[in-house]
Amino acid sequence: MAEDNFIQRKKDVLSKKDKSFAQEWDEKIKGLCEKINQNENYYTTSSCSGRTLLMIDQVKKGAGLFIWVNHNKTDLFQLKKVLSSFEGDELVKFKCEPPIIHVICKTLKDAEKLLEKGQKSGFKNSGVISLGRNIVVELHGTEKLEFPIFKNGEFLVDTPFLEIVTKKSNRKLEKGWKLIKNLKSII
Repeated sequence: MAEDNFIQRKKDVLSKKDKSFAQEWDEKIKGLCEKINQNENYYTTSSCSGRTLLMIDQVKKGAGLFIWVNHNKTDLFQLKKVLSSFEGDELVKFKCEPPIIHVICKTLKDAEKLLEKGQKSGFKNSGVISLGRNIVVELHGTEKLEFPIFKNGEFLVDTPFLEIVTKKSNRKLEKGWKLIKNLKSII
C-alpha cells in the first residue's frame, strides 16, 4: 500500500505545473533531475543549478521580492544596469546561491544512498529534512555569497568591489555546475 502511495505521489508531483519564479526548468540541472526521476525510488520536487540575484531585503518572502534572477554568469555592466533602473528606496541585497535539489525518497535506505552519492560528488551541506509523510533529502552546495549592495538609488559598494564580487560569484556558479555534473555521473 505504501508503495502505491509513493508511486501515485510521484506521478502527481511530476505532472504539476512549474511554480518556480522562472516558470520553467533550469536547463543546467534538468538532466540531473530527469536522471533522478527515472529511478523508481526517487523524485525531485524542486531544484536550482545555482543563481545570482538581486532582492529586496525583507524577512518574509512575498510578491516583488526579487528584482533580478540570473542562472548564468553575471557581468558588471549587467549588474549595474539592473540596479540603476531600480526605483525603490528599500535595501537591496546581492546573493549568489549554490545548487539545491529536493528529492523525495521511497525509504530511509534510499535516502541514505542518495546522501552518500551527493556528499561524494561535493554536495557537502546536505541532509534529510523531513521524515513525515515524505522522506525528503536536500542536496545543497556550500558556495554562497550575500551582502547589501544598493539603497535609495545609490550603490553601497564601489566598482572595484563589484568587479571582484562578479568574478567570485561566477566562479562559485561554475563550481556548482561541476557538482551537478559529478552527481549526474555517479547516479
